[in-house]
Amino acid sequence: MASIGLSAYGIPVAELVELAKCADELGFDALWLGEHVLRPAAYGSKHPTSGRQHHTRPIVDEGTELVDPWIAHAAIAAVTSRIKLGTAVYLTSLRHPLQTARITVDVQELSSGRVLFGIGAGWLQEEFAAFQVPFRTRYSRTEECIEILRKAWSGTEFCHMGKHFTFDTVQVHPRPTPIPIVLGGNTPRALARAARLGDAWFSSGTPSFDEARGYVEQLRALRAEVGRAGEFRCYVRVADPSADELERYRDQGLDDLVVWADMLWRGDTLEERRRSLVDAAHSLGLQPTNP
Repeated sequence: MASIGLSAYGIPVAELVELAKCADELGFDALWLGEHVLRPAAYGSKHPTSGRQHHTRPIVDEGTELVDPWIAHAAIAAVTSRIKLGTAVYLTSLRHPLQTARITVDVQELSSGRVLFGIGAGWLQEEFAAFQVPFRTRYSRTEECIEILRKAWSGTEFCHMGKHFTFDTVQVHPRPTPIPIVLGGNTPRALARAARLGDAWFSSGTPSFDEARGYVEQLRALRAEVGRAGEFRCYVRVADPSADELERYRDQGLDDLVVWADMLWRGDTLEERRRSLVDAAHSLGLQPTNP
């Protein structure tokens, strides 16, 4: 089934709640929140999709509104009923996975099962340095975090002895709490990891139409190679939110499309931004949940 979601970054947390309420009523499928925990005062790291970014300013600069996505989504869960709560993407390797398990379980229960847990390995080396997490370990940490999270979400007791984390028998929750893991990234390594470990995939940056189609084809081939079958949704950001452009993607079997929120949520006042989103939803043929 086709869907249109919104990807938000750099929007103040209180305004994200208003955006989510409006998007929920208008029929948007999901709200995906990007994250960085902090801004290194000086950094030289470059995002792997430089040149395919929607934002013209640096991804993190002095004026960037940084938001904890789980705090935002907990508030959003309380005032919405349908829209899915995504992260695009969350840096699991910066945190202990047991803490991440606790937070994700609680938001999943608060939202009645609407979490889409998008995970990325990270790119901002100076941010890792601030957390005293070795940047070179981010890939292996990410994979070990995924292993621990799935055990934690099972509702059973478990212990773990790994390269980065070791602990005796614990239980995070008294019942199973399934949460889909959506792995991000466009590099060959990221695509292979998504095919092997993910329940879905989310594009990094804003790939072109041909690039998006190529990534999805690669993912299908990679999943076949590792013997994985079943549903695997591919969430693709698009540069042009027009109805004709989105139809072009759907004609190629790309059904889970994501539009940058600030392209539709526009205006000087909150009321103007709401009206802009209403108009966009109407032009895209979305069906409001409360007509």
